[in-house]
Amino acid sequence: MTDSNSKDLEHVEALRQAYAAMKQEMKKVIVGQDKVVDELFMALFCRGHCLLIGVPGLAKTLMISTLARVLSLSFNRIQFTPDLMPADITGTEVIQEDRTTGKRDFKFLAGPIFANVILADEINRTPPKTQAALLEAMQEYQVTVGGRRHELKKPFFVLATQNPIEQEGTYPLPEAQLDRFMFMVKVDYPTTDEEREILRRTTEDKSQEIKAVLSEQQIFELQAIVRRVPISDSVLDYALRLTRSTRITTPDAPQWMKDWLQWGAGPRASQNLVLGAKAHALLQGRFYVSADDIRAVAKPVLRHRIITSFSAEAEGVTTDTVIDRLLAEVQPNESQALADGKLPKVVKQ
Repeated sequence: MTDSNSKDLEHVEALRQAYAAMKQEMKKVIVGQDKVVDELFMALFCRGHCLLIGVPGLAKTLMISTLARVLSLSFNRIQFTPDLMPADITGTEVIQEDRTTGKRDFKFLAGPIFANVILADEINRTPPKTQAALLEAMQEYQVTVGGRRHELKKPFFVLATQNPIEQEGTYPLPEAQLDRFMFMVKVDYPTTDEEREILRRTTEDKSQEIKAVLSEQQIFELQAIVRRVPISDSVLDYALRLTRSTRITTPDAPQWMKDWLQWGAGPRASQNLVLGAKAHALLQGRFYVSADDIRAVAKPVLRHRIITSFSAEAEGVTTDTVIDRLLAEVQPNESQALADGKLPKVVKQ
């Protein structure tokens, strides 16, 4: 085994050990929701942000705060309300007087966004002007106040929640902001056994101590490992074909897609498909990406980046329905993967 192969295996093992340790700590507080937790971890390793969709009472807030404790990161919760202003998130400048000299100067007071993990609770309850205050932070890792740029400390994650059943007094997120979220994660009801365990835990006078598993430096190292995972040209093309098939203004889209969608996914979807697939491959113990990894992250990556048409909504067609059919009809070119000689080379590493 070459030194390169040995290091790759060490990288896979390091990430899997960190993943197992984090999940074990999460289970002390969170019952079930394994798929949701996995998607949160994948976004974390890919330096991505997440939007969690679920009805009240499904422990979305608890899940995010517990994740911050497991990672020994600073955590701030911002409760989004209709009267929240951009300065309430980013911070503001105030005039401060030097008592010795009497000189007055502006001083920046940092807002709650200056933390490693930000919980944007019920993000759709605040107007677009305030929602937009997050855009620069999510994309550029900085905020601009009074013409001055203030860098945010990395790692930086925005984990937002949204209630799908209450629409009164809410403001739909602009598509540009939705596109900044790597994953849209659906949080569903627990099973009967899981809910029974929730009842036991929450009605007893017991508390669980959460231990920090990863330091900031270790998080940076694991994020770098994800980006080094190799991917063959054929699998890369598969991710590209999935995304381009949703673009109804191009010849790549089939007729049924043009009937069901108003708009398709942009290039950021392709990027996140590949990054998410790399993280998924590592969590499965592999240092290469397969088409199955692309399929595994297709729904959380695409569901908020495609817009269904009026006729599709009338037929009860959801974005998940569109993605299911897309995955069924667009298949990876496995023969090309073997013919070009790259996939076997990756698999043997």
